[in-house]
Amino acid sequence: GYQFPVALEGALKLKEISYIHAEGYPAAEMKHGPIALIDQMMPVVVIAPKRDSTYEKVKSGIEEVVARKGSVIVITDEGNRDLDTLAEFVLETPVTNEYFSPMLSVIHLQLLSYYIAKMRGCEIDQPRNLAKSVTVE
Repeated sequence: GYQFPVALEGALKLKEISYIHAEGYPAAEMKHGPIALIDQMMPVVVIAPKRDSTYEKVKSGIEEVVARKGSVIVITDEGNRDLDTLAEFVLETPVTNEYFSPMLSVIHLQLLSYYIAKMRGCEIDQPRNLAKSVTVE
């Protein structure tokens, strides 16, 4: 759905500033490889706005992660209690149109990356091996 590019951006930001490997996947691809990596040491961040057209499929994926004892952090709509018993942590965004929800979801991922990097003692403003500007010769 519309959240896939947000998942990619969140994974990229986590790699860039905290040096933790992360991957963004569409929910439907979870069954084709990544699910094999899930155990109690594997945190999984899931973007699951209730108004998203893929919500039920995403919820099913969360249930599969929980069945494998994975730790779930979910980003969902404000007031959505469906995932409270499945997720270890629930981050809420204001309810909005499905097309606009990525702009809200990405904020949680940016902050999550920031605070993880800060807890790890990483240099947030000057990540190693990354240029702040691109020069063309």
